[in-house]
Amino acid sequence: MCLALISTVFGCGPNDEAIPVDMTTRAQMAYDEPSPALTYAYLPQYAHRISYERHHLLVDYLRQKTGLNMRQVFPNSFDEHINMVGQGKIDVSFSNPFIYIKLADRFGARAIARIVEKTGHKDFRGQIICRRDNRAIENISDCRGKRWIAVDPSSAGGYLFALGYFFHHGIRPSDFAEISFAPGPGGQQEKVVLAVYAGRYDIGSIREGTLDVVADKIDLSEIRVLATTPWYPGWVYAVRRDIPFAVAEKIRNALVQLDGQRPEDRRILEAAHFLRVVPADDGEFDGIRRLAKQLGMDHEP
Repeated sequence: MCLALISTVFGCGPNDEAIPVDMTTRAQMAYDEPSPALTYAYLPQYAHRISYERHHLLVDYLRQKTGLNMRQVFPNSFDEHINMVGQGKIDVSFSNPFIYIKLADRFGARAIARIVEKTGHKDFRGQIICRRDNRAIENISDCRGKRWIAVDPSSAGGYLFALGYFFHHGIRPSDFAEISFAPGPGGQQEKVVLAVYAGRYDIGSIREGTLDVVADKIDLSEIRVLATTPWYPGWVYAVRRDIPFAVAEKIRNALVQLDGQRPEDRRILEAAHFLRVVPADDGEFDGIRRLAKQLGMDHEP
């Protein structure tokens, strides 16, 4: 019965020689385990779609250039980004300088590089906006008693810089009728502009460059830039504390070697909205620490 079944299954003929099989002998199959991936996160100032569109080419480049397995992850909020670094779930962080000093001072993250903006500046600014037809607001002093929507309590260009600007003009948080922050995961910069455009708030604070992102959604002629803040240190690449120095150097070197004169690199930089990347260290962000201390935000959770 068994021999007949074997002949049927394997198609053996009556003259085929049987091949003995020793089932007591087993071989261990060798295979290569994939190396654990380093995680890369862009602080979610814009929608996840924009984060992906701007940085997936850069992540692919880093993977190929360094030989390190790397993947992009998408925290839903500024606080989640901070917590994920603290939990070891984000290895490479691209964030604004205010988030960076929190990551550095709280979790020991290390700055390795900073970007040069498309404007040619290593620094960047915030903007305070209102509707063009809002005649109750003609200058910065008119913001007293008004409703203000900002990006996030940890946003540099979308809150901290504007708060500092108001402070230097004698306007304190208590002078506003309301200060609110953009709701929901990702896309807070765009949401601020849309809220002001819809008339739900009198003024909004955003990072310079955000208006370009929403140019296909609203009529920008209806938005007026009421004020532009001073320049502050720009966006920064940092690695979490436990990343080995040699790995951090590989990543830094790959970022700094991006050259806009090379067509392939230019495509990566243009997608990311950088001009180039330059080396950086922690001391370059002490100005942000001083501003946060002046505003009483240096010990915020």
